[in-house]
Amino acid sequence: MTLRSRALAALAAAALVLSAAACSSGAPASSSSAAADDNPYGLVQPGILRAGTLTDAPPNVYIENGEFTGFDNDLLRAVAEKLDLQVEFVGTEFSSLLAQVKTGKFDVGSSSVSITEERKKNVAFTNKYDFGFLGLVVPAGSDITSFDQLKGKRVAVVQGTVQDDYATKAGLDPVRVNDYNAAANQLNSGTAAAWIAPDVIGVKYVDESGGKLAIAATQLDENGMGFVVSQKNTALLDALNKGLDEVIADGTWEKLQKQYYPDREIPADFVPGSGSAQ
Repeated sequence: MTLRSRALAALAAAALVLSAAACSSGAPASSSSAAADDNPYGLVQPGILRAGTLTDAPPNVYIENGEFTGFDNDLLRAVAEKLDLQVEFVGTEFSSLLAQVKTGKFDVGSSSVSITEERKKNVAFTNKYDFGFLGLVVPAGSDITSFDQLKGKRVAVVQGTVQDDYATKAGLDPVRVNDYNAAANQLNSGTAAAWIAPDVIGVKYVDESGGKLAIAATQLDENGMGFVVSQKNTALLDALNKGLDEVIADGTWEKLQKQYYPDREIPADFVPGSGSAQ
Protein backbone atom coordinates (compact mmCIF):
# COMPACT_ATOMS: atom_id res chain seq x y z
CA MET A 1 0.00 0.00 0.00
CA THR A 2 1.37 3.43 -0.96
CA LEU A 3 1.81 6.25 1.53
CA ARG A 4 -1.13 8.09 -0.06
CA SER A 5 -3.34 4.98 0.21
CA ARG A 6 -2.43 4.50 3.87
CA ALA A 7 -3.31 8.13 4.58
CA LEU A 8 -6.70 7.83 2.89
CA ALA A 9 -7.44 4.63 4.83
CA ALA A 10 -6.59 6.33 8.12
CA LEU A 11 -8.90 9.24 7.30
CA ALA A 12 -11.75 6.85 6.45
CA ALA A 13 -11.28 4.96 9.71
CA ALA A 14 -11.30 8.20 11.68
CA ALA A 15 -14.53 9.26 9.96
CA LEU A 16 -16.18 5.97 10.92
CA VAL A 17 -15.16 6.44 14.57
CA LEU A 18 -16.57 9.98 14.63
CA SER A 19 -19.80 8.83 12.99
CA ALA A 20 -20.25 6.01 15.51
CA ALA A 21 -19.56 8.38 18.39
CA ALA A 22 -22.15 10.83 17.09
CA CYS A 23 -24.77 8.10 16.83
CA SER A 24 -23.89 6.84 20.28
CA SER A 25 -24.15 10.29 21.90
CA GLY A 26 -27.48 10.96 20.17
CA ALA A 27 -29.20 7.75 21.35
CA PRO A 28 -29.44 8.56 25.07
CA ALA A 29 -30.90 11.99 24.34
CA SER A 30 -33.57 10.46 22.14
CA SER A 31 -34.21 7.72 24.68
CA SER A 32 -34.46 10.29 27.48
CA SER A 33 -36.93 12.35 25.49
CA ALA A 34 -39.05 9.30 24.77
CA ALA A 35 -39.00 8.33 28.44
CA ALA A 36 -40.21 11.81 29.43
CA ASP A 37 -43.05 11.55 26.92
CA ASP A 38 -44.07 8.14 28.29
CA ASN A 39 -43.87 9.29 31.93
CA PRO A 40 -44.72 13.03 32.03
CA TYR A 41 -45.58 12.95 35.75
CA GLY A 42 -42.37 11.23 36.88
CA LEU A 43 -44.18 8.22 38.32
CA VAL A 44 -42.51 5.19 39.90
CA GLN A 45 -43.96 3.21 36.99
CA PRO A 46 -45.20 4.96 33.83
CA GLY A 47 -48.99 4.97 33.55
CA ILE A 48 -49.46 3.72 37.12
CA LEU A 49 -50.17 6.04 40.05
CA ARG A 50 -48.71 4.20 43.05
CA ALA A 51 -50.69 5.29 46.11
CA GLY A 52 -49.92 4.63 49.76
CA THR A 53 -53.07 4.29 51.87
CA LEU A 54 -54.46 2.74 55.05
CA THR A 55 -56.47 -0.48 55.21
CA ASP A 56 -58.68 0.07 58.25
CA ALA A 57 -60.13 3.60 58.31
CA PRO A 58 -63.64 3.56 56.79
CA PRO A 59 -65.38 5.41 55.30
CA ASN A 60 -62.25 7.25 54.18
CA VAL A 61 -59.83 4.44 53.26
CA TYR A 62 -60.25 0.70 53.79
CA ILE A 63 -60.34 -2.71 52.14
CA GLU A 64 -63.62 -4.37 51.21
CA ASN A 65 -63.82 -7.72 49.43
CA GLY A 66 -60.09 -7.55 48.82
CA GLU A 67 -60.23 -4.13 47.14
CA PHE A 68 -59.04 -0.75 48.38
CA THR A 69 -62.00 1.58 48.58
CA GLY A 70 -63.46 4.47 50.60
CA PHE A 71 -64.16 8.11 49.79
CA ASP A 72 -60.52 9.16 49.41
CA ASN A 73 -59.48 6.18 47.31
CA ASP A 74 -62.52 6.26 45.03
CA LEU A 75 -61.98 9.99 44.54
CA LEU A 76 -58.32 9.39 43.67
CA ARG A 77 -59.36 6.75 41.12
CA ALA A 78 -61.71 9.27 39.50
CA VAL A 79 -58.98 11.92 39.39
CA ALA A 80 -56.47 9.43 37.94
CA GLU A 81 -58.96 8.45 35.23
CA LYS A 82 -59.01 12.08 34.09
CA LEU A 83 -55.23 11.79 33.65
CA ASP A 84 -55.43 8.41 31.86
CA LEU A 85 -53.68 6.72 34.77
CA GLN A 86 -54.42 3.53 36.69
CA VAL A 87 -54.05 3.49 40.48
CA GLU A 88 -52.11 0.85 42.38
CA PHE A 89 -52.93 1.05 46.09
CA VAL A 90 -50.49 -0.25 48.70
CA GLY A 91 -51.39 -0.54 52.38
CA THR A 92 -49.12 1.16 54.91
CA GLU A 93 -49.20 2.80 58.35
CA PHE A 94 -50.05 6.46 58.69
CA SER A 95 -46.97 7.14 60.79
CA SER A 96 -44.71 6.36 57.80
CA LEU A 97 -46.94 7.48 54.89
CA LEU A 98 -45.62 11.01 54.43
CA ALA A 99 -41.98 9.88 54.60
CA GLN A 100 -42.70 7.18 52.00
CA VAL A 101 -44.13 9.78 49.62
CA LYS A 102 -41.19 12.11 50.24
CA THR A 103 -38.63 9.40 49.48
CA GLY A 104 -40.43 8.24 46.32
CA LYS A 105 -41.76 4.86 47.46
CA PHE A 106 -45.25 6.18 46.60
CA ASP A 107 -46.29 8.76 44.02
CA VAL A 108 -49.14 9.94 46.21
CA GLY A 109 -50.57 9.48 49.71
CA SER A 110 -54.31 8.92 50.07
CA SER A 111 -55.57 8.90 53.65
CA SER A 112 -57.55 12.04 54.58
CA VAL A 113 -54.28 13.76 55.43
CA SER A 114 -54.88 17.12 57.07
CA ILE A 115 -52.94 19.99 55.53
CA THR A 116 -50.64 21.64 58.07
CA GLU A 117 -47.75 24.07 57.83
CA GLU A 118 -45.50 21.60 59.65
CA ARG A 119 -46.21 18.86 57.09
CA LYS A 120 -45.66 21.28 54.21
CA LYS A 121 -42.01 21.45 55.24
CA ASN A 122 -41.56 17.89 53.96
CA VAL A 123 -44.28 17.17 51.39
CA ALA A 124 -46.65 19.00 49.07
CA PHE A 125 -50.45 18.86 49.15
CA THR A 126 -53.11 19.07 46.48
CA ASN A 127 -55.95 21.52 46.93
CA LYS A 128 -58.44 20.55 49.64
CA TYR A 129 -60.90 17.81 48.79
CA ASP A 130 -62.48 17.15 52.20
CA PHE A 131 -63.04 18.47 55.72
CA GLY A 132 -63.44 16.73 59.03
CA PHE A 133 -63.92 16.89 62.77
CA LEU A 134 -61.98 15.59 65.75
CA GLY A 135 -63.92 13.07 67.78
CA LEU A 136 -63.36 12.41 71.48
CA VAL A 137 -63.97 8.69 72.14
CA VAL A 138 -64.28 7.44 75.73
CA PRO A 139 -65.39 4.27 77.53
CA ALA A 140 -69.14 4.22 78.15
CA GLY A 141 -69.94 5.83 81.49
CA SER A 142 -66.83 8.03 81.50
CA ASP A 143 -67.10 11.40 83.24
CA ILE A 144 -65.13 13.02 80.37
CA THR A 145 -67.51 15.15 78.29
CA SER A 146 -65.22 17.69 76.57
CA PHE A 147 -61.72 18.20 75.20
CA ASP A 148 -60.81 20.62 78.00
CA GLN A 149 -61.07 17.78 80.55
CA LEU A 150 -58.12 15.81 79.15
CA LYS A 151 -55.26 17.43 81.06
CA GLY A 152 -53.49 14.89 83.26
CA LYS A 153 -55.17 11.90 81.57
CA ARG A 154 -53.66 9.33 79.21
CA VAL A 155 -55.07 10.01 75.76
CA ALA A 156 -54.64 7.63 72.80
CA VAL A 157 -53.72 9.05 69.38
CA VAL A 158 -52.40 7.54 66.15
CA GLN A 159 -48.79 8.65 65.79
CA GLY A 160 -48.13 11.42 63.28
CA THR A 161 -51.77 12.43 62.84
CA VAL A 162 -53.42 15.80 63.35
CA GLN A 163 -54.91 14.29 66.50
CA ASP A 164 -51.35 13.67 67.71
CA ASP A 165 -50.51 17.31 66.92
CA TYR A 166 -53.57 18.49 68.82
CA ALA A 167 -52.71 16.42 71.90
CA THR A 168 -49.10 17.64 71.87
CA LYS A 169 -49.98 21.32 71.48
CA ALA A 170 -52.63 21.02 74.20
CA GLY A 171 -50.00 19.70 76.61
CA LEU A 172 -51.72 16.33 77.05
CA ASP A 173 -50.19 12.94 77.83
CA PRO A 174 -50.60 11.16 74.45
CA VAL A 175 -50.32 7.39 74.15
CA ARG A 176 -49.03 7.08 70.57
CA VAL A 177 -50.03 3.96 68.60
CA ASN A 178 -49.68 2.85 64.98
CA ASP A 179 -53.33 2.45 63.93
CA TYR A 180 -56.96 2.91 64.91
CA ASN A 181 -57.44 -0.63 66.17
CA ALA A 182 -54.58 -0.15 68.61
CA ALA A 183 -56.09 3.15 69.79
CA ALA A 184 -59.47 1.52 70.45
CA ASN A 185 -57.70 -1.29 72.31
CA GLN A 186 -56.15 1.30 74.62
CA LEU A 187 -59.67 2.26 75.73
CA ASN A 188 -60.96 -1.29 75.94
CA SER A 189 -58.00 -2.37 78.07
CA GLY A 190 -58.24 0.65 80.34
CA THR A 191 -54.73 1.89 79.58
CA ALA A 192 -56.07 5.18 78.18
CA ALA A 193 -58.93 7.34 79.41
CA ALA A 194 -59.81 8.79 76.01
CA TRP A 195 -58.98 8.59 72.32
CA ILE A 196 -58.82 11.59 69.99
CA ALA A 197 -59.80 10.30 66.54
CA PRO A 198 -61.16 11.56 63.23
CA ASP A 199 -64.86 11.91 64.03
CA VAL A 200 -66.08 9.46 61.37
CA ILE A 201 -63.57 6.86 62.55
CA GLY A 202 -64.61 7.34 66.15
CA VAL A 203 -68.28 6.92 65.28
CA LYS A 204 -67.51 3.67 63.46
CA TYR A 205 -65.71 2.18 66.45
CA VAL A 206 -68.44 3.33 68.85
CA ASP A 207 -71.12 1.72 66.66
CA GLU A 208 -69.18 -1.55 66.60
CA SER A 209 -68.31 -1.57 70.31
CA GLY A 210 -71.58 -3.02 71.54
CA GLY A 211 -72.14 -0.11 73.89
CA LYS A 212 -68.64 -0.18 75.40
CA LEU A 213 -67.51 3.11 73.83
CA ALA A 214 -69.12 6.51 73.34
CA ILE A 215 -68.47 9.84 71.60
CA ALA A 216 -68.02 12.48 74.29
CA ALA A 217 -67.52 15.51 72.04
CA THR A 218 -66.59 16.68 68.54
CA GLN A 219 -64.52 19.60 67.34
CA LEU A 220 -63.94 21.00 63.85
CA ASP A 221 -60.58 20.24 62.25
CA GLU A 222 -59.78 23.54 60.58
CA ASN A 223 -57.05 22.26 58.25
CA GLY A 224 -58.90 20.44 55.47
CA MET A 225 -57.51 17.36 53.71
CA GLY A 226 -55.48 16.87 50.55
CA PHE A 227 -53.60 14.18 48.67
CA VAL A 228 -49.88 14.09 49.47
CA VAL A 229 -47.20 14.45 46.76
CA SER A 230 -43.43 14.86 46.76
CA GLN A 231 -42.33 18.50 46.75
CA LYS A 232 -40.10 17.67 43.77
CA ASN A 233 -42.95 16.44 41.59
CA THR A 234 -44.68 19.66 40.60
CA ALA A 235 -45.91 18.12 37.32
CA LEU A 236 -47.90 15.48 39.19
CA LEU A 237 -49.19 18.01 41.72
CA ASP A 238 -50.49 20.30 38.97
CA ALA A 239 -52.08 17.37 37.14
CA LEU A 240 -53.84 16.08 40.27
CA ASN A 241 -55.22 19.54 41.03
CA LYS A 242 -56.53 19.81 37.47
CA GLY A 243 -58.11 16.35 37.68
CA LEU A 244 -59.63 17.18 41.06
CA ASP A 245 -61.31 20.28 39.63
CA GLU A 246 -62.68 18.15 36.80
CA VAL A 247 -64.28 15.55 39.09
CA ILE A 248 -65.77 18.35 41.17
CA ALA A 249 -67.21 19.99 38.05
CA ASP A 250 -68.71 16.77 36.64
CA GLY A 251 -70.47 15.87 39.92
CA THR A 252 -68.28 12.93 40.95
CA TRP A 253 -67.08 14.61 44.15
CA GLU A 254 -70.64 15.35 45.28
CA LYS A 255 -71.78 11.81 44.39
CA LEU A 256 -69.01 10.25 46.49
CA GLN A 257 -69.79 12.61 49.38
CA LYS A 258 -73.40 11.41 49.43
CA GLN A 259 -72.31 7.77 49.07
CA TYR A 260 -69.83 7.73 51.95
CA TYR A 261 -71.22 10.48 54.19
CA PRO A 262 -75.01 10.36 53.63
CA ASP A 263 -75.84 12.19 56.87
CA ARG A 264 -73.01 14.73 56.95
CA GLU A 265 -73.65 18.36 56.14
CA ILE A 266 -71.01 20.22 54.14
CA PRO A 267 -70.05 23.52 55.82
CA ALA A 268 -71.26 26.47 53.79
CA ASP A 269 -67.79 28.00 53.64
CA PHE A 270 -66.00 24.82 52.53
CA VAL A 271 -64.93 24.92 48.87
CA PRO A 272 -63.14 21.84 47.48
CA GLY A 273 -60.47 22.07 44.80
CA SER A 274 -59.24 25.39 43.46
CA GLY A 275 -62.67 26.99 43.60
CA SER A 276 -62.74 27.49 39.83
CA ALA A 277 -64.74 24.26 39.40
CA GLN A 278 -67.74 25.55 41.37
